[in-house]
Amino acid sequence: MDLTLLYRGPLSSCDYDCPYCPFAKRRDSPAQLRADRAALGRFTDWAAGQREDRLSVLFTPWGEGLVRSWYRKAMVELSHHEHVARVAIQTNLSCRTEWLAEADLETLALWCTFHPGQTPYERFLGKTRELARRGVRFSVGVVGFPDHLEQARALRKALPSEVYLWVNAAEGRTYTDEEADAWTAVDPLFPYSRHPHRSAGLPCRTGSSVVSVDGEGRVRRCHFVRGELGNLYDGSWRAALGPRACPLAVCDCHIGYVHLETLPLYDVFAGGILERIPATPPHEMPHEIRTSPPAG
Repeated sequence: MDLTLLYRGPLSSCDYDCPYCPFAKRRDSPAQLRADRAALGRFTDWAAGQREDRLSVLFTPWGEGLVRSWYRKAMVELSHHEHVARVAIQTNLSCRTEWLAEADLETLALWCTFHPGQTPYERFLGKTRELARRGVRFSVGVVGFPDHLEQARALRKALPSEVYLWVNAAEGRTYTDEEADAWTAVDPLFPYSRHPHRSAGLPCRTGSSVVSVDGEGRVRRCHFVRGELGNLYDGSWRAALGPRACPLAVCDCHIGYVHLETLPLYDVFAGGILERIPATPPHEMPHEIRTSPPAG
């Protein structure tokens, strides 16, 4: 089967100090880092040894993974396995890029977030140009705070037209229509992020073809539903896979609602679900695709 794994180990340290992030400038102890490295190594070994499934892997660390050598190594290693369709990671792109020369760029992809105030605009833009020069698949995005808008506009203008620039609605923020229109001019798919999506009782691919895995191997349907399906390493999770409705009232995170079967996002992001790259440039999509359903 085609199986998507969202992996989040114990790493919770980051080199940035974003005021909207609870993990800003948090430092893991040497023991915590060793535990994270061991957990990632175990997961990578498991994924590398699989032959039952065609895997797609998205690393979603609470902290910044690519400043740690073991995440770079895992990305490179998994990219070379024929049964791994995609390996991607969410990153602030503060790491060096030379390691990408060792990866299979047909498989590896990056989901890059620009954090104004944490890194100079020109430095981040330079990193994206390095990625483009190397032929890396990547998307770029920002969080939709008012003081991020001008740099987001500048970034959209500077990036190649084929690079998607997404905008995440700031958590807990309500946008006026005027504010939403400004962000939609940057990211035509922003309407999907503007409001939480009603999900209670609706069919979702998580728990069936998509699962979340933590550093202990505990398998859940997604990062946001705490009930366990079993453990990755003893195989107990497989018997629990199957179609099921979402038990939560709403879903407000892209890595969650992208899997809702009631939204057209598997078609929008066909071939680029994990790295958040649309199959067609958003400005070329029909208006009805670019407009999300009203919040429930």
